[in-house]
Amino acid sequence: MSTIFLVLLGAAMLAVLATLFMGLFAMARGGTGTGAKQNKLMQMRVGFQALALVLFVLALISSQA
Repeated sequence: MSTIFLVLLGAAMLAVLATLFMGLFAMARGGTGTGAKQNKLMQMRVGFQALALVLFVLALISSQA
């Protein structure tokens, strides 16, 4: 069961990394109308980070049992 959590954790961490870079590139590019997109990408990053933390805790708990 912990293998499933580790695979999901890896996927969540990759999603965090992808949204972080997409948000940074959107900020670097600038332009008009990108503020809402940047904000949405950073909100998604925070959500993926929360998911990764929950999966990490679940993986730790399942490895103890």
